[in-house]
Amino acid sequence: MGKAKGRAEGEAKGILLVLDVRGIPVPTDVRERITTCTDLDRMDAWLERSRTVERAEDLFAEDPEVPSSPSEGA
Repeated sequence: MGKAKGRAEGEAKGILLVLDVRGIPVPTDVRERITTCTDLDRMDAWLERSRTVERAEDLFAEDPEVPSSPSEGA
């Protein structure tokens, strides 16, 4: 469990570093969302996107806020 938390913290630092190096401002709410995330797959996707986004908020553009499926419960 400690390793996963450490990896998540490292991923968050990496994402924020890439955005910083690229000169992209990171609003407080975006910084909080990045630093509190524990989903390593999602963070990997954010890290990849951090290389090309124009705004920090764009990291989350492809993330569903509430996962759902039209056929769910049918």
